Amino acid sequence: METKSVMICGVGGQGILLASDLLSQTMLEVGMDVKKSEVHGMSQRGGTVISNVRFGEKVFSPLIGKGDVEIILAFEKLEGLRQIEYLKKNGVVLVNNFVIEPLPVACGLAEYPEDVISIIKSSIPDAIVIDALSLAKKAGNARSMNIVLLGVLAKKLEIDKKIWYYVIEKRVPKKTWEVNKRAFDLGYEVI
Repeated sequence: METKSVMICGVGGQGILLASDLLSQTMLEVGMDVKKSEVHGMSQRGGTVISNVRFGEKVFSPLIGKGDVEIILAFEKLEGLRQIEYLKKNGVVLVNNFVIEPLPVACGLAEYPEDVISIIKSSIPDAIVIDALSLAKKAGNARSMNIVLLGVLAKKLEIDKKIWYYVIEKRVPKKTWEVNKRAFDLGYEVI
């Protein structure tokens, strides 16, 4: 298998690092070589978080250049828009229709763009927009939004759901297994 690149992006506190860990572990479970890198400088203060996961038969570097990403999984829509330049031609954008105001917006120094989804769709007409918060609430916990989004990604990657369940059970607390599996399934059924 040729090396594939996935970029997961959003804002600190959204569960991006857990999602990238689950993706990486799942790819290891199916026998792929995996490399991962993360950028989370001001994540504890609501800043940008980006995790790059590369997998395939043999992966030499976790770094992804502009125009090299097969799938962008955006947990927050403005963060997704900021990463569009990394997408390959014919790449896939999975974007959560969710807003977390950046610090300049929260402080009144800037305005959050009103038409982020329209801007994304003007560049990537077949971008898939997800209301992960509603699905997470339906699963039983709004905090499982990251697992909903992982379910959407999983469907695109066409890896058996049982392997994802196994990895989820290895990584999250036992008391959250069922809600996370429900969240994963709801995301998996989006596309």
